Formats: sequence, C-alpha cells, structure tokens
Amino acid sequence: MAKYVDGFVFVVPNDKAEEYKKMAEEGARIWKGLGALEYFECKGEDLIPKSMGGQSPLGFAALTKAKPDETVWFSFIVFKSKKHRDEVNAKMNEEMEKEGDKYKDVPMPFDIERMAYGGFDVIVEG
Repeated sequence: MAKYVDGFVFVVPNDKAEEYKKMAEEGARIWKGLGALEYFECKGEDLIPKSMGGQSPLGFAALTKAKPDETVWFSFIVFKSKKHRDEVNAKMNEEMEKEGDKYKDVPMPFDIERMAYGGFDVIVEG
C-alpha cells in the first residue's frame, strides 16, 4: 500500500521541551482523530554525523543552526496518499478556524522560521 509522509525538522529550546511535548501530544490526538495513520515526534539524541566513505555529511544540528541550548526534533505524519494528506489537512484547517481563539495567543515553543518541512512519497517500506 502506497503511503505519503509529511516531515518536519526544527529546533526546540531545551527549557521549552516539556511545553513542546504537551503541544505535540495534543497535535497527535487531533491529527489521528482527523484520519492520519501515524504521528511521530522524535527528539534528537545521536546527531554527530559520522564519516561516510571519507565524506562528512551535514548533520541536523548544522542544518538547523541549533545552539547548545537547543535540541533538534524530527517529526512526521503518515497518510494513505497525498490525496488523503490533503483531505486531512483541509479538516485540520477547518478545526483550527473553529478553535482559532483557543490557540491565537499561545506562543510556539520553537522558532518556526528555522523549521523545514515537506511532503514525501514513501518509495520503500520495510
């Protein structure tokens, strides 16, 4: 079965990790309630890149310009297809509009301008 994944890489200040985790748990509940197949929030732990055949790959910390008091997170949401992702995202947008006032003054516990995201077709699944 083909799948589609939305992936995100960003940094969270260490002193806001618990705040982010609570927000992520709420996000997981909502996304899965709207139809996402799976939802993952992954906190960086082993981020020093090792040499690969003499080449030094760019690590996530360098990619995100993470500071010593920040941790890199990698998050992804799994959908049936890109079409399914678009349907779930439309539902999420409706939900956010309905609940707009609830979230309008809640500060994000990370710098959204240092976040990267994109949609990916799953080509190999093991």
